Amino acid sequence: MKRLSLICLFIYCFLSGLGQTEIQEFKQNILNEKGPYPYGKLINKEFKNELINNDFSQLFTRVENSIVYGFIGDNFQRIRIKLISVTKDLTSQDTYHFYGKSMVKGNVDEFNGTIKITNIRKFKALRHGCEDEYKYKGQKGEFILLGSYVFKENPKQNHSGVFKGTFCSNFFINKNNLIKYNDIENCSDSYTNNQFVGQWASYDGKLTQRCNWGDYRIPNSGDLNIGAGEFSPNDKYLKYGWQSRRDTFIDSNKVKGVAVENAKWWE
Repeated sequence: MKRLSLICLFIYCFLSGLGQTEIQEFKQNILNEKGPYPYGKLINKEFKNELINNDFSQLFTRVENSIVYGFIGDNFQRIRIKLISVTKDLTSQDTYHFYGKSMVKGNVDEFNGTIKITNIRKFKALRHGCEDEYKYKGQKGEFILLGSYVFKENPKQNHSGVFKGTFCSNFFINKNNLIKYNDIENCSDSYTNNQFVGQWASYDGKLTQRCNWGDYRIPNSGDLNIGAGEFSPNDKYLKYGWQSRRDTFIDSNKVKGVAVENAKWWE
């Protein structure tokens, strides 16, 4: 029995280590400009102390939930994440408090948690969008937030646990020195924002799974997404909660698919 317990502990640590490697690599790849996402070249300077007094809370609740996509587990089971409220901590400038809900296979859990900003970096080049080159004229710069998050589901709920990992969020400072969600390149096929990479672990310690989500695209999602212009799930994963997303592209099922995708399931 003791040997079996040690083997289980080793497997758990090994799997946790794999997840932790993904979390660490995601952040480092951005800072080292090696990531698969088109974040662009960064200025070799840290802007956290310079900008941390700003309120970044509105960056995380900017888009409709229908374009926030996520998966949990190795079979890319769909998870839906809704960040309902975000508030800045009154004493710690780099800390924000989150309240939201998650849904997997119709099971809805609420969670509370925090993010902590560790880095604010600036892109070298300014972009002006694909359609309206004057819309963002006069902006002062484009930036990326990086940090860690811990979201704890209510332990009294079914199938509850803790989300933990790293995140990045893109923003720009407009001509009026206001912080804005960076949607400058949202006409680009590869556009994405608010990328969360991490794990979900059950409170009983029996299950730990990869869990990533983001606006418009999902980071490190393998062959789940086969869409070019927008997110479209691979056929082999449709049974894992992605059928309604596929239905939004099929005329005969479009009305039904759109209704499911746009439903306010968190209310």
